[in-house]
Parts: sequence; C-alpha cells; structure tokens
Amino acid sequence: MASQRHSYRVDDDVLLDAARSCVLAIGVGRTTLTEVARRAQVSRMTLYRRFPDVRSLIAALMTREFGGLLAEISATLTGLSARERLVTGLVTGVKALGTNPIMRAALDLEPELILPYVVQRLGSTQRLTEQFIADELKAGHHDGSIRPADVPTQARAVLLIVQSFVLSQRPATSDVDSDALLDELAKMLNGALA
Repeated sequence: MASQRHSYRVDDDVLLDAARSCVLAIGVGRTTLTEVARRAQVSRMTLYRRFPDVRSLIAALMTREFGGLLAEISATLTGLSARERLVTGLVTGVKALGTNPIMRAALDLEPELILPYVVQRLGSTQRLTEQFIADELKAGHHDGSIRPADVPTQARAVLLIVQSFVLSQRPATSDVDSDALLDELAKMLNGALA
C-alpha cells in the first residue's frame, strides 16, 4: 500500500505569511516556530523541516518581503537614462522600506536582528539590491549617463550609501523633512554617478 503522507506539501509562502502575521502581531522577539505553525495550521515538524530555527524563518521572510519590494520597483522604473532609473529606483526603495511594516518592526523593536547585515556579512536582499545596482550601472556606462568605473566597487559604494539611509531614516527625519532628505539623496547619487 503506497503512503500518501508526502502527497501534500505546504507552500513556503503559507509559512512565511504566517510568520509575517506573527511578527506584526507580537514582534520578532516573541515569534516562535510553534506560534507560526499554529497560525499556518501545520504541524511543528512541517515547519521545522523547512526552517530549523526562528532566525532562519525571519531571514527568509525578510528576503521575500524586501526582494518583492525590489522586484515591484524594478518593474515600474521608467526614465530616459540608466542613471535616472537607478536613482529613482533607489530613492523609491528607501522610501518604501522606511514604511514597510516588517522593516519597521525589525528596526524599531529588534535592531539586533539587522546588525549582522551591517557589520558581519551581506544578506541575500543586499545582494539582490547590489545586483540591481550593478545592472543599472552597466547600462549607464553603456548609455553614457554614468561615469565609467569598476562595477563591483561602484555598486558596493552605492549600496552602502543607500543602506545608511534605510537604516537611519527614522532618527534622521526626527528634525529634518523626510522628502527633503530623499531629494538630497537623489542629488547626491546623481552627482556621484554623473
């Protein structure tokens, strides 16, 4: 008799949706695999097979969340030059991440969750962003809108600038208008890349 226990596989999005719901309801620090499994209506073992701990689950959630934002922004970019598309995309991304509920939960309630991606290693979302930057830099070198330079170095420098705006946006706008600050970011990027 053939076993049917493997005929149904829960989609990762179901698990990540449950994790998102949990993070928004009770915070990253109080999110447990048991609570996520309950919200996803799956057994704990189903969840443990995919995500051995909460940290890996939250990392996957952040990758999906922020990677999705990047894909949405990339799909809507228009502009005459690659530099215009790149600057617009990056400023739009900073603004979107500043209001994203998962990013806000992480930065406001669990900043130590973000710290390894600032001081130890680049995460998958940072790598996706850097690839987007590199692709637009290459296009800008080709169309003449971006000054020629070593693409990996130039992309990393742009990533670091933009990352600082994402991570510091809330305290940086406590006494400075956020739109004015983002306009300044656009001018800085345009000036650095021209």
